[in-house]
Amino acid sequence: MYQFITGPLLWLTFIVFVCGLAWRIYWYVKGLDWKLDRVAYGYHRAYGWRGAIRSIVAWIVPFGARGWKVKPIFTIMFFVFHLGIVVTPIFLLGHAVILKQRFGIGWPALPMFASDALTVAMLCAAVFIVIRRIALPEVRIVTSLYDYTLLVITCAPFVTGFLAVHQMGDYSFWLYAHILTGELMLLCVPFTKLFHVVGFFLSRGQLGMDFGIKRGGMKGTNMAW
Repeated sequence: MYQFITGPLLWLTFIVFVCGLAWRIYWYVKGLDWKLDRVAYGYHRAYGWRGAIRSIVAWIVPFGARGWKVKPIFTIMFFVFHLGIVVTPIFLLGHAVILKQRFGIGWPALPMFASDALTVAMLCAAVFIVIRRIALPEVRIVTSLYDYTLLVITCAPFVTGFLAVHQMGDYSFWLYAHILTGELMLLCVPFTKLFHVVGFFLSRGQLGMDFGIKRGGMKGTNMAW
């Protein structure tokens, strides 16, 4: 069982994950239409790329954009949640050991206490996000069972991994559950709202190009708006 889910099934997961992301990115870029968006993306590239980079940086830095500043508590929880999701699996000691054993790739790892702290903080932030979705009418009205399901899928690998590492209960069960839920999360990324791990940069870059070219970057020129 272990050899299968960490061998053929894992490779299949990675293939679907990478190919699915490539497919979504291709169709996103292909779907850009200057007539619809009123931005000639192929022209004025210096203004466009400058605007795209500025927009992305502003939104990946806590309180870098006005949208983060008006909701400080949510902003902190949002970044704690995403920091835990990204940093913990990449720099987890157990994952680094597997990479070294399987592929000979040396990878820096976090101390166990840091991984635990990030995992617990990320899960606490997830609870806050759920409570916020339930408590605020303007958020609740746009939230469905689909959104809660994706949140469960996202958190499951962290819960099961934490339980497995600290051997709370049946270690083998939690280890298998950790691997399978992690693979499930990766499979969901290209085909669900979890695509925003990449789609955020595409859409934010597109908006940045829009503003950089059309709505400010080229004011005073003879460009037709």
